Amino acid sequence: MSAVTSTSPATGSDRWHHYGTSSHGRHSISCLHWDWYQRIGPGDELLGDLTGRTVAELGAGAGHQAAYVAAELGAARVTAIDSSAAQHTRSRDFYGDVCGLEFVHSDAVGYLQTHPGSLDVAYSIFGALDFSDPQSLLPAAAMALRPGGTLVFSTLAHYRTGAPPETECRPADIPTRMPDGSPGTMQRWVLNSSVWKELLDEYGFDAMHCHTVRDPGREGEAPVATTLLRARKKHGS
Repeated sequence: MSAVTSTSPATGSDRWHHYGTSSHGRHSISCLHWDWYQRIGPGDELLGDLTGRTVAELGAGAGHQAAYVAAELGAARVTAIDSSAAQHTRSRDFYGDVCGLEFVHSDAVGYLQTHPGSLDVAYSIFGALDFSDPQSLLPAAAMALRPGGTLVFSTLAHYRTGAPPETECRPADIPTRMPDGSPGTMQRWVLNSSVWKELLDEYGFDAMHCHTVRDPGREGEAPVATTLLRARKKHGS
């Protein structure tokens, strides 16, 4: 049985309105992939044993991964959070019948801040950790996780242009389309792995795993490196 919760950001500012409109809808996946092209690298094991756990995906998009986690990995409850009205609607339409999966239309920071101590595991696959200020999101995640809780996320190890990541915590403006089709921008944090580890430590986490997955790209694809991070909430944080 699924649930839908709405704490809705303004639809008119939905930078993801057009993203995924060509999606063919619901589809099954056999394993979590954390890399950019969704085909190599570690899988479910990064999340640990989810049996009976409460889990949240931060920036769940169309919901494919959250549905897999809810249906296949034994979690007691999975909350798929997304700030995009369009993505929230798609995920609910695709996977509204998945038992134990809850859909929330909300900014990830706002949701986490209002649900202290409610989660065992939070994860993001090029999701909210890429598009939210980590100086706000990481302390919010620490607040929402129980002591010893786990945060796992994948993020770009360099810009899609090949430019190196930032060596301090600052975002870049990247192009997007607004709901009315006009050009716009949104912020993305593409940070060096050492910056991520410093931020995790500052905001209450011990980095347990940091790994770079490099995909050379197939014909017509650009090489992309992905940084994978797994961290545990410090006791007393």
